[in-house]
Amino acid sequence: MRRLLIGLAVGAFLAATTACGSSESPGSSGASGSGKESGGGTTTVKVGVIPIVDVAPLYLGQEKGFYSKRGLKLELTLAQGGAAIVPGVVSGQFQFGFSNMTSLMIAQTNNMPVKAVANGAASTGVEGEDFGALTVKKGSAIKTAKDLEGKKVALNTLKNINETAVRESVRKAGGDPDKVKFVELAFDQMPAALDKGQIDAAMVVEPALATIKGQGGSEIASSLVDVAKGLTVAMYFTSTQYTQQNPELVKKFQEATAESLAYASEHPDEVREIVTTYTKIPAATLEKVTLPTWPAEPNRASIEALAALGEKDGLFKSTPDLDKLLP
Repeated sequence: MRRLLIGLAVGAFLAATTACGSSESPGSSGASGSGKESGGGTTTVKVGVIPIVDVAPLYLGQEKGFYSKRGLKLELTLAQGGAAIVPGVVSGQFQFGFSNMTSLMIAQTNNMPVKAVANGAASTGVEGEDFGALTVKKGSAIKTAKDLEGKKVALNTLKNINETAVRESVRKAGGDPDKVKFVELAFDQMPAALDKGQIDAAMVVEPALATIKGQGGSEIASSLVDVAKGLTVAMYFTSTQYTQQNPELVKKFQEATAESLAYASEHPDEVREIVTTYTKIPAATLEKVTLPTWPAEPNRASIEALAALGEKDGLFKSTPDLDKLLP
């Protein structure tokens, strides 16, 4: 079990996982709480999030009063990655958390009682205009994902959502993904490693994608799009026990989050502004960043496609039960 928890903690800094990295150290924002009454009929709940663009809707929703009008106050606690949040939610350290879908499916097939309750972030679904991409340096002879056979490709985490996505891009280009040499590297280290020729390609997300393009690099595949159109990359989740014991509170969180997602979708400038309050991503970089999308509902067909590919890649101990995992 200890090895499992360590593996999950190292797991998908996504986003996939979801997805725009930050150098911000873990910390917390808001008043302390444990999912209990905190005065005035307000319940404070702890939510484990990642300091990336994807979770901006929660910060906006808190600011705009979407949660408070439903009697909720969020204590948003920053963590290094979605997979690291899973044990915290299961143990009760957090009432809710944010994680990419592959990490949630891995957790479920490892018998961890997780339950997705609200949509998180999704791919734009547009080739060449997504927040994640498979990239090469300026002047590279690699033109398609098929050309990656025998080449060194960087991923933020092995055996997770981004490896699944790159493998599918290689397959779709007519190549053999088993011939690709995958190496693990942090997103923020990928632009320099690519520029120096230490790796041949990198599967990056924003803001590393904007950095590589600024260096003259180019995109050879929109790998999240290759998995499925409008891929649901990440969701908010809780433990199955918490869902059973607090159905009304979970419903309020779902409603407030749906309103927050809709607001974020309609106000991209406010998204970029609020991201500067909880990350160290420079405002100038944020202006060039491609934002994810925030649909009200998860795209089940896309999650089924991701699950099928993950199973083909050997990521799961058993077939994920999406009926139990999804709301």
